[in-house]
Amino acid sequence: MMNFVEELRWRGMLHDVMPETEEYLLKNKTTGYIGFDPTADSLHIGSLVPIILLMHFQQAGHNPIALVGGATGMVGDPSGKSEERNLLDEETLAKNVAGVKGQLARFLNFDSTSENAAQLVNNYDWMKEISLIEFVRDVGKHITVNYMMAKDSVKKRLDSESQTGMSFTEFTYQLFQGYDFYHLYKEKDCKLQMGGSDQWGNITTGTELIRRKAQGKAYALTCKLITKADGSKFGKTAGGNVWLDANRTSPYKYYQYWLNCSDEDAENYIKIFTFLDKQTIETLIAEHKKTPHLRILQKKIGEEVTVMTHGNEAYENAIKASNILFGNSTADDLKTLDEQTFLDVFEGVPQAEIERSAIEKSLGIVAAFADYGFLKSNGEVRRALSENSISVNKEKVTEDFVITKNDLIADKFVLLQRGKKSYFLLKVV
Repeated sequence: MMNFVEELRWRGMLHDVMPETEEYLLKNKTTGYIGFDPTADSLHIGSLVPIILLMHFQQAGHNPIALVGGATGMVGDPSGKSEERNLLDEETLAKNVAGVKGQLARFLNFDSTSENAAQLVNNYDWMKEISLIEFVRDVGKHITVNYMMAKDSVKKRLDSESQTGMSFTEFTYQLFQGYDFYHLYKEKDCKLQMGGSDQWGNITTGTELIRRKAQGKAYALTCKLITKADGSKFGKTAGGNVWLDANRTSPYKYYQYWLNCSDEDAENYIKIFTFLDKQTIETLIAEHKKTPHLRILQKKIGEEVTVMTHGNEAYENAIKASNILFGNSTADDLKTLDEQTFLDVFEGVPQAEIERSAIEKSLGIVAAFADYGFLKSNGEVRRALSENSISVNKEKVTEDFVITKNDLIADKFVLLQRGKKSYFLLKVV
């Protein structure tokens, strides 16, 4: 059996591990779980690390469980939070749970005929039947307030300068998560819980509950929280979160996020976010250091992670889209892009609206450039034409060129260009 803990260790992913966990996993095929918080109907790339943890766990021959917190999502985890979160209503939560479940199925093998098939569970399924009296009697009596107060997630909130304090709702979160571990221990023989390093307190509450309530032994393991070398937050861009849902973050933008990471971050990310072996990674790092301008590491990370998240075709389209700005692409290449990817590629490019009838009647090149605000006058357009610096949809044109509906990209756009870097979009309305 592959040494799961050692695999995480050399990849720089391991943060805390309970004594005897590594030895137990080497000797026993084990069921382990990670919880995912359904605060949105899509996970973002901050969730990739726990997903990859479960993937490594499954590849090591163990049985992974992905728990979607339909119940705990109603309570709100205080770990790593400076203030209380807004609580979600049941309808929103159900929609989010369904979205998260669908995404997890892309990364893990849930084939029930497999020897170590992954399982998806929702803690709402067992929490919804428990009354407050039952929970206080059967769970609360086993964990002291002193024990709960000693947790970092609680102490940090109580010691913070914020005057809002901590609600009873959030204070009890660790009991809910602890009960999840206890329930999975009893019902599915789950002996291990994993998560980010900020989850250590919640996870060990679970191992303590199992020890006190079931006289059993369970194990805990956490991975490092991902940081960026420049101190900025991982998984965030100026536009917000980088999502795993292609409708929220297009595969092109997703690929670009990895492509734009720093050299220092890339050396860490190649170990954490890919399944390449140690020798391959060391070779790639050595090659990258010789020719950093080629961005070998960033391109390889982008390829591996985009294929893993969105598939080969989406990766190839992202490459094609990336080459459109910098390579010798054609009008045919542009027309293969869907509307969202096209807009992502040309984000920030000035644009003007044009009536569809103007295109259908055929639009002369001088009018296209001068009448909609790209160039200042007909004379300037003609000078640019004489310099052979005018392009439509990335292809050079002459003064007799006419734009028709056949030139529309995604049936809506025409890309005008002067020189190599000056772009303008005509958007058909």
